[in-house]
Amino acid sequence: MALITKLREYRAKQSLTQDELAVLVGVRRETIINLEKGRYNPSLKLAMDIAKVFSSTVEELFFFYEDE
Repeated sequence: MALITKLREYRAKQSLTQDELAVLVGVRRETIINLEKGRYNPSLKLAMDIAKVFSSTVEELFFFYEDE
C-alpha cells in the first residue's frame, strides 16, 4: 500500500514553498518533503492542519493506493 498525495500540486497553486507550509502547520521542512514523496504517513492532526491551509479535505489531499 502506497500513500499518494496531491500536496505538491496544491502547494504550487498557492505559491507556497515547502518551508512556508511547514511553518504554517508546525513541522520541519523535511516532513513536508517526505510527505510529498510518499515516504511519510501524516498523523490525522497534521493531515487536517494541512487540509485547512488549502481549504480542502484530507481525502482530496491524501489517499492510499493498494498494490494487487
